[in-house]
Amino acid sequence: MTEIWFYHLLRQPLEKALPQLLEKSLEKGWRAVVQASSEERLAALDQSLWTYSDAGFLAHGRASDGDGDLQPVYLTTGVENPNGAALRIFVEGAEMAPVLAEPDAAYARAIALFDGNNEDELFRARAQWKLLKERGFAAAYWQQGENGRWEKKSSVNA
Repeated sequence: MTEIWFYHLLRQPLEKALPQLLEKSLEKGWRAVVQASSEERLAALDQSLWTYSDAGFLAHGRASDGDGDLQPVYLTTGVENPNGAALRIFVEGAEMAPVLAEPDAAYARAIALFDGNNEDELFRARAQWKLLKERGFAAAYWQQGENGRWEKKSSVNA
């Protein structure tokens, strides 16, 4: 069953935290899909992943780039998983339940990454936690600590 984690950003913006999570995923040999709610957010993430570090970049693509099956990181607003990703990261309040309910949703881990300083994202994350819990999914809640490291604060079992 898919591990579902909620990551509550308090100390870093999405553009700093997301590349770190994606790098860890790729180190494990996992491909990833990042799902946002808007094309505007995807465009910003697309640019950010090419330029987030002076030392390198994260290879990635979108549907408009073609060859989705070859991308180590695929950016989308839809439910597709063309690269056979083991990790799916939901940002900007993108809905998790429709993706996790797909018959072929075989992710090792799904992460809702949300900005705790954005009331809309906070509200959406809480609503998704409640919905997934009601549907019998197990989930864990992680929060950025003072040192920027992730600290597990809560979990619910299926």
